[in-house]
Amino acid sequence: MIHEFLFSFVTFLFIYFLVAVSLNLTIGFTGLVNLGHMVFFGVGAYTSAILTINGVPWYFAIIVAGVVASILGAIIASITVRLKGDYFAMVTLGLVFIAIAVSRNWISLTRGALGLPGIPDIFRNNFYYTLFTIGVVTIAIIIIYFLTNSETGKIFQAIRDDETATAILGKNTYFYKILSVAISTFFAGIAGSLFAHHLNFIDPTLFDLELFVFILAILISGGLASIKGTIVAGFILSVLITLLRFVVVTPELIGPMRNMLFLVILILILIYRPRGIFGRVDV
Repeated sequence: MIHEFLFSFVTFLFIYFLVAVSLNLTIGFTGLVNLGHMVFFGVGAYTSAILTINGVPWYFAIIVAGVVASILGAIIASITVRLKGDYFAMVTLGLVFIAIAVSRNWISLTRGALGLPGIPDIFRNNFYYTLFTIGVVTIAIIIIYFLTNSETGKIFQAIRDDETATAILGKNTYFYKILSVAISTFFAGIAGSLFAHHLNFIDPTLFDLELFVFILAILISGGLASIKGTIVAGFILSVLITLLRFVVVTPELIGPMRNMLFLVILILILIYRPRGIFGRVDV
């Protein structure tokens, strides 16, 4: 049915908004290239799924999903944020492969490649769940917006622009970098929880790089350090991907065509608008 398709599209769209905006907090506003962001999205999904399958109320599970992702993010950040530039990016990328291995082999908890089916619905009616997702994501993005315009947000941006000068001014850059990752991963965990309860099923493919490439394309297209740009780019790319399903006849071609579309868009953006649609800093 058309209306069910629209409900699903809008639900995924807002989940992608939250993932991309939360990633922008670390990459765009703080200058930390976290290539393992989807690990925390997956951790949130698995946490919420496991808890609710075992009878924990969904409203408690969603918060716990964010908190668990945030704590894990803070622990990893406390070890890795002292690394500079590409070294930090490579270490966070390694988290993806660790997460895939753990989710596939910890069968007693995750059921491995079989995945976790039967994740309880928050609302049986898709329309109500879409409204719920819109509400949660909107509140989360508003919080991130005010955070980036607060004193803490200004310190994040100062670290991005010149960490040494920020430290000379008496700011604990190590603490603020950990804080940025912790907040970012909290909202990634919330997004993962919303994703799990929408699909009612998750498996280790949640950690694959394919979804991260899509989120990264949104981020670069919209522009770093621009929440508005992230939302605009997320909408445009989501619509284009959806249209591919109607243009491409053979299902096997949808994946390759989608990746080609991302590549063409990124090349055009980097050539004609290096800062993205509304970006404030160079990619």
